[in-house]
Amino acid sequence: MLSEKGQVTIPKPLRDRLGLRTGQTLEFREAAGKLVVEKAETQDPVAAVYGILKLGCGTDHAMAELRSGLEK
Repeated sequence: MLSEKGQVTIPKPLRDRLGLRTGQTLEFREAAGKLVVEKAETQDPVAAVYGILKLGCGTDHAMAELRSGLEK
């Protein structure tokens, strides 16, 4: 049953069989007039930002620059 807030309860045996956990993000979409629910792709937060900074130099040099800025 759909609540006034648009919430739906997924039966426990189905949650267990699909490995759904409390707080897990689900994605909803419509396909051929049917509601389709899928577990959202999860990504490690560290992997999500790995390599985002383009330093233009090596890590040792970048760390030395950062440390020298703290000493001023």
